[in-house]
Amino acid sequence: MKLSTIDLRSDTVTLPTTEMLECMFSAKVGDDVWGEDPTVKRLEESLAAMFSKDAALFCPSGTMTNQIAIRVHTNLGDEIICDKLSHIYNYEGGGVASNSGASVRLVDGDLGRVSVKQIRDNMNPDDPHFAKTSLVSLENTVNKGGGSCYEYSMLQEISSFCKGNNLNLHLDGARIFNAIVKQSFSSQDYGNLFDTISICLSKGLGAPIGSVLVGSDSFIQSAIRVRKSFGGGMRQVGYLAAAGQYAIENNIHRLSEDHKRANIIEVVLMQLSFIDNIRPVSTNIILFDVINTDVNKFVNYLLSCGIKASSMGVKTIRFVTHLDFTDDQLDCVISALKNYTK
Repeated sequence: MKLSTIDLRSDTVTLPTTEMLECMFSAKVGDDVWGEDPTVKRLEESLAAMFSKDAALFCPSGTMTNQIAIRVHTNLGDEIICDKLSHIYNYEGGGVASNSGASVRLVDGDLGRVSVKQIRDNMNPDDPHFAKTSLVSLENTVNKGGGSCYEYSMLQEISSFCKGNNLNLHLDGARIFNAIVKQSFSSQDYGNLFDTISICLSKGLGAPIGSVLVGSDSFIQSAIRVRKSFGGGMRQVGYLAAAGQYAIENNIHRLSEDHKRANIIEVVLMQLSFIDNIRPVSTNIILFDVINTDVNKFVNYLLSCGIKASSMGVKTIRFVTHLDFTDDQLDCVISALKNYTK
């Protein structure tokens, strides 16, 4: 049975539930630029405490929280170490250069996950001929890595190395709660490992907008100044912060449902002759290649079945499960996949 449009392009396509909208409509607000929005303060305090940090800063997007962190962590001409699949490098409009005047040293990790050895091998010597290596940026889960997650022991090693070598350590946690639900360690564990963390509310958690940057008091004070210069100062933004508060109170544990549906799709894909190179499905992202068929033909076929998907290259397709993707829709996707003819 063909249902209404099924959107698997991203977990950013979710719409607020009735309950979330009620929280937004009833939010108490004030001018946040003046520091007078009580709902924003509550959200910032909630996430700072959740990740064992002193303070937090609410921003419109994950790109802004990442770029603010990079700006505060680096000086003009510094260099950042990150994986070649990193969002900060691929999908933030060249902001590392244009916003911070920094360069990027790319490493080729395991599905976007870098190792201590790679960080060590790519640090520049303390020599004026080279850019100063000042920041390591990790991503968890890794979008272009198919939602891959770091093991805690790996993060511990990286954190210890960075602390011992005066390197700042930032986490692009766009889907950090997917990693937390998947793994056996907590938000407090993450907070103890990283200097700063960017936390998206508009992906798996289902809020319509917003990300929060957490860090030390002094760091967030500097971040406020950078946010202002980036045009990110907002006024009665508590209406949006209320959605984020509802999301962290109600939508974290249900992320396991998205992971389960993604795993079911993975099993189906493994049975299809025109599918290859399925990246291991750890969370809610499914990356796979189509072979012996045209990727655009396949995407258009899915669209004819009422299914939207993302093309991630010459032959790579991405599905992302989310809270608006139901079991009935899952059945429809499975049927469409099984009935595709090259």
